[in-house]
Amino acid sequence: MISLSDHDPLLLLLVGLAIDALFGDLPAVFAHIPHPVVLAGRAVGFFDRKLNRASRGDRSRRERGIVMVIALVAVAVTLGAGIEWLCRGSVIGAAAEALVIGVLLAQRGLYEHVAVVAIALERGGLAAGREAVGHIVGRDPLRLDVHGVARAAIESLAENFSDGVVAPVFWCLLFGLPGLFAYKMANTLDSMIGHRTARYRAFGWAAARFDDLLNLAPARLSGLLLAAAAIFTGDGNVGLALATMLRDARKHHSPNAGWPEAAMAGALGVALAGPRDY
Repeated sequence: MISLSDHDPLLLLLVGLAIDALFGDLPAVFAHIPHPVVLAGRAVGFFDRKLNRASRGDRSRRERGIVMVIALVAVAVTLGAGIEWLCRGSVIGAAAEALVIGVLLAQRGLYEHVAVVAIALERGGLAAGREAVGHIVGRDPLRLDVHGVARAAIESLAENFSDGVVAPVFWCLLFGLPGLFAYKMANTLDSMIGHRTARYRAFGWAAARFDDLLNLAPARLSGLLLAAAAIFTGDGNVGLALATMLRDARKHHSPNAGWPEAAMAGALGVALAGPRDY
């Protein structure tokens, strides 16, 4: 019989998923101490201010961005390996490792944030829906009608199911805490500096490309999982989800976001990923 003391990677991951599903981001704890992703974000912000100066040319900024990605991901891998090593040998250590895994997953938080938008639309109408969706998407909510608010929330749900749940689980299952920590750092780097703007086009190039690479397999797996999930809904369409994903996923400007979004669109029988204003 397998127990936590065996440090079985799959069991630890399942316990971590259960912790996240039940307790989410542990707000009572992280109201008093910084969340690990917040700490990662602070590190990215610090090096962004130091290395990404407008006075430098694009080549210099790109090189510095590459070095920053390598350095911060290496630190994340080292921290993950160190925590994994410290947790070995006892049930308490295994429980701590499962807790760390749970804290770095986002299934509960993702569900809650999107549910808030649905409830706001139902109870408060367009104005409330716009305010709620503004917390989870980067586009201008004032330009969205009711359908646009719903579409933005569904698109966010599909993409973040891949980025916040499937991809972390994928890399944790393959490489344990080092893989999970590396992915979360890469994803934080991409969310903060992986933008196609004048400031980040060169400096954030490595962050964006590395995040794309890490999400290649998880994004496609996410599409398959969303299609399969349609089986368990009253009016979801598995066949249309798969057909839409295979037909339309590559039309998205992102090499990865189109897979879960297209699968979600087909499963629900709606149009997603159209024009948007930021």
